[in-house]
Amino acid sequence: MQLDIVSAETEIFSGTVNAVFAPAIVGDVGIYPQHTPLVTRLKPGELKIEVEGEEDRYIYVSGGMLEVQPDVVTVLSDTAIRAEDLDENMALEAKQHAEELLKDKQTEVDSARALAELAEAAAQLRMIEKFRKGKV
Repeated sequence: MQLDIVSAETEIFSGTVNAVFAPAIVGDVGIYPQHTPLVTRLKPGELKIEVEGEEDRYIYVSGGMLEVQPDVVTVLSDTAIRAEDLDENMALEAKQHAEELLKDKQTEVDSARALAELAEAAAQLRMIEKFRKGKV
């Protein structure tokens, strides 16, 4: 099936794949060729791509949308970064910034934004740790 992953900045991946595993809001989903059509929101986390004859590929997504058609899967994300390109220092700084926002929250909106930033930073750090251990 065809997979296209597009971020706000660029196209991250486009090609034929055997399977895609994505962090949907309702829980992780596995998509194989001829999957039932589906549209769902994504949460920050790890997107796993299986390509025949190649090592699995991993991409961090900050959230976004996943659209599944029988032969085409499209991922639209504000931020999508290959696992090997994640920056641990930036993720740690983002986590610290989000924690400071939570302490200094002025409104419900501030709190929601801080929690969203914290979730993104935590997802990046989990993926970096897995990559470092060779599990990604």
